[in-house]
Amino acid sequence: MIADYPTVNSTVMEEALKKIKVTKTTHSRLSEVDFNHLVFGKKYADHMLVADFDGKAWGNAQILPFQNFSVSPSNAAWHYGQAIFEGIKAYKDQEGNPMIFRPYDNYKRFNISAERMGMPEVPEWLFIGGMSMLIDLDRDWVPTGEGCSLYLRPFMIATDEFIGVRPSDTYRFAIINSPSGPYFNKPIKLLVQDKYVRAFPGGVGYAKAAGNYGGAMYPTMQARKEGFDQILWVDGYEHKYLQECGTMNVFAIIGNKALTPDLSQGTILEGVTRASVMSVLEDMGFTVEERPVSIDEIVAAYKDGTLREVFGTGTAASVAYVEQLNYQNEQLTLDTTKYDVGREVIQRLDAIRTGRAEDTRNWNFKIS
Repeated sequence: MIADYPTVNSTVMEEALKKIKVTKTTHSRLSEVDFNHLVFGKKYADHMLVADFDGKAWGNAQILPFQNFSVSPSNAAWHYGQAIFEGIKAYKDQEGNPMIFRPYDNYKRFNISAERMGMPEVPEWLFIGGMSMLIDLDRDWVPTGEGCSLYLRPFMIATDEFIGVRPSDTYRFAIINSPSGPYFNKPIKLLVQDKYVRAFPGGVGYAKAAGNYGGAMYPTMQARKEGFDQILWVDGYEHKYLQECGTMNVFAIIGNKALTPDLSQGTILEGVTRASVMSVLEDMGFTVEERPVSIDEIVAAYKDGTLREVFGTGTAASVAYVEQLNYQNEQLTLDTTKYDVGREVIQRLDAIRTGRAEDTRNWNFKIS
């Protein structure tokens, strides 16, 4: 029998229950969702969490029916880009209990992003406690299909109604939920982007800031016109060291080693799925190397036959097989039907996240 999963600290939950007002919907939209054909990010659960920062403290915390915000045209987030977010997933164990996968890692990263963007820290009772309350209320929205999950989107935006270049004094924090299927439903093609740059050392590449994604939209659009699914970014100085994909960190399996770009330059996101995959790969007997990885090394390994697999990892994407990698005049074509490493990583992760395998690292937090 699998051991009991940890739950959120009782003191945190008591504070959340005391401070967060709950208004339940009078009309659930659950019956409108076809859980056998879920598309990522298209449907939203019945409730959401909202709280406001008035310049001194967080208050007005509520769980209420999913609805639109009313925002001024002079809202500071529109004009100066103070907006951050996270991506987290909830699953159900074999008894049907909802579980959040590694929420404290996302909580830590959210506040790292907040600090870098000049925004206030979100307290544990609001982020973790509020999320737990929200999932408990919307537990019937957690899907159980293969590759499906309840995708959680915590985010924070500036709310000052002021057109002036300075950090906002006021902010809104919210969490919305989306029952979702796989982000990618087939292997992907990547274009190694050596013209445009996602991030430089000293910038905000390590933060999950909305502007990082906005700045990537145009190059990604151009890549898709050429038949690619995503961009694989490289460094801004030499244009050859791998960074990350548009929505994922990246791994290359060369021989019995798993290579992934290191975090030392502060230009890539410290992915929670990335960290999980590194642990699983080590369990599988691979040597995991976090270090600068050049595209030249990948091309050379492809040519000498030692490049076994390339895959991306992220909360939304989970593990996405790469079937084609294009760099300048080089095209690397990989047979993803032989991806035994990536396949086992997915199987092991899914088994842990759904309670079919022992969670020895306490990654899952049960909603009691």
